[in-house]
Amino acid sequence: MFSEIDISSLELNPFTTIGEEAFLITVGNEDKWNTMTASWGFMGFIWRKPTYAIVVRNTRYTHQFLEEGARFSISFFPPQYRRALEFCGSHSGRDTDKMAATGLNVVTVDNYLTYSEANTVFCCQLASKTPIAPEGFIDPTIIDNYKAGDYHTLYLGFIEKVLIQEN
Repeated sequence: MFSEIDISSLELNPFTTIGEEAFLITVGNEDKWNTMTASWGFMGFIWRKPTYAIVVRNTRYTHQFLEEGARFSISFFPPQYRRALEFCGSHSGRDTDKMAATGLNVVTVDNYLTYSEANTVFCCQLASKTPIAPEGFIDPTIIDNYKAGDYHTLYLGFIEKVLIQEN
């Protein structure tokens, strides 16, 4: 069971939580949705609101859900779920039932999809999207991240609520 916390009470180091641990981006509704593992993203404050930013390659199945959707969740997990997150990052939801394969249990909380196993969840309303393209790269080494030409789209979501797992 989850409880909502005030974002100002959040104790989280984004450089370790986002950069070193993985999280699931989940978008869609109970009828049709997808999830993917990510480890790139950032949090901040823009347009007078707390915001979570994610980047999703245009080749990912989740990309089409973000293009069509209005909200997404970011779910963090305890370390024992690392293998499940690795699986969700290396298999496509186009042809794989990730929940059956991992044993994760999707739940709906206030119209957001997340997982009963998650320990922290950011519920975000999509605010903007910006395609990332090489003509915007100032540092020429950035292109090394795109050998296949599958560029990201940057999605900004206003954080509507933060949920934590009750012990």
